[in-house]
Amino acid sequence: MTIQPMFASDNASGVHPDIMNALIEANHGHALGYGADSYTPKAALAFKKLFGDQAETFLVYNGTGSNVIALKGLVRSYQAIFCSAESHLWIDEAGAPEQFLGTKLIPLPAYGGKIRVSDIIPRLGDIGFQHRSQPKVISIAQCTERGSVYSRDEIKAICDFAKQHGLYVHVDGARIHNALAALNTDCKSLLTDLGVDVVSFGGTKNGLMMAEAVVVLNPALHADYAVIRKHGMHLASKMRFLAAQYCAYFEDDLWLSNAANANAMARYLADSVADVSDAKVVGSVESNLVFLDLPNEWIPPLQQQAFFHIWKANTSEGRSECRFVMSFDVTRENVDAFVACMRKMAS
Repeated sequence: MTIQPMFASDNASGVHPDIMNALIEANHGHALGYGADSYTPKAALAFKKLFGDQAETFLVYNGTGSNVIALKGLVRSYQAIFCSAESHLWIDEAGAPEQFLGTKLIPLPAYGGKIRVSDIIPRLGDIGFQHRSQPKVISIAQCTERGSVYSRDEIKAICDFAKQHGLYVHVDGARIHNALAALNTDCKSLLTDLGVDVVSFGGTKNGLMMAEAVVVLNPALHADYAVIRKHGMHLASKMRFLAAQYCAYFEDDLWLSNAANANAMARYLADSVADVSDAKVVGSVESNLVFLDLPNEWIPPLQQQAFFHIWKANTSEGRSECRFVMSFDVTRENVDAFVACMRKMAS
C-alpha cells in the first residue's frame, strides 16, 4: 500500500471519510439481516428518487457480480448479448457472464469505446433461426473503457432500436457517476426515460468500500431479481453495511461531487501535458480517464511517481499508450507533481 496517489484505477483510492463514518455508525448494535434493517429501505428510496418510482434496487458486492446478476434477469442460455469488443464484460470478467448465464457474448467493433447499432443489424437475421444463438440484449458501458460518454441521443437511438427488435438494454454503469457529472444530467433523464431496462450502478470506483447495485427499471422484470441475487450468491446477510454506504453516498450529492472532481483532474492532466514535448494525448477526455502516448523509457520512472497501467504496449517504435484514471481524492498538487516529473524527462 502507498499513500502516494495512483493513476492506475479509481478502485485504487480509499474510502471517502463520509462513507467510512456511515459504516462506523451502522456498526452500532444489532440489526436484522438480508435487508430487514433500517438502512436498506432508505437506500431503496434514494434510488427511486434518482431513477423514478418504478426502479427496484438490489444491492450486491462487486461490479462483475452486478453485471452478471443484472443480465441474468434478461437472458436465457440460448440467447445472446451484444457488447463492445473493448468492454469490461467481454475482456475483464474472466468469462463469468458466459459461465454463470450460459449465454453467448457477441463483441461488436468499438468506436472510441462505443458501439453502433449498424453493427447489430446483420445479426438480426438470427432471430427465429434455430441454429443460432438468439439476440436478446444490448449491453453498453457508461462511461466506456476508453472514458468516452454516450450522449442522451446516442442512448435513445440504442433503446429505440432495441425496442423495435424485441431486445433489452443493459447499462454497465461502473462509472455512471462520471458520465452523469460530465453530461450534467440525471439518472431518470439519461436512462429511465429513454427505455433502459437494467443498470449496473457502480460506487466502489467513486468512494465506496464495496457496494454496487442492480437497478431494475423495467417493471415487467422486477419479480425474479430477488431470487436471482440469492441464486447468484450476492445476497448480503449484513445488508445494512452495503445500504449505509449508499445512504451517505447520495446525501448532499456527495457521489456527484466526487465524480466531478475526478473528471476535472483528468481534464487538468490532459491540459497540463499539452505543452510537454513527446507526450501526446490520445483521443478526447470526456470523463475521468486520460490516455497518453509516451516514450517507453519514461514509463518506469513515471510509474514511481504515480503508478499507472500500459494500455497498449509498443503502439509505435519505442512508444506505448498508457491509461491514467483519476479518483475522487486526486488533487491538482498530485497532478502537478506528476507532470513536473514528466517535464524533467522531456527536457
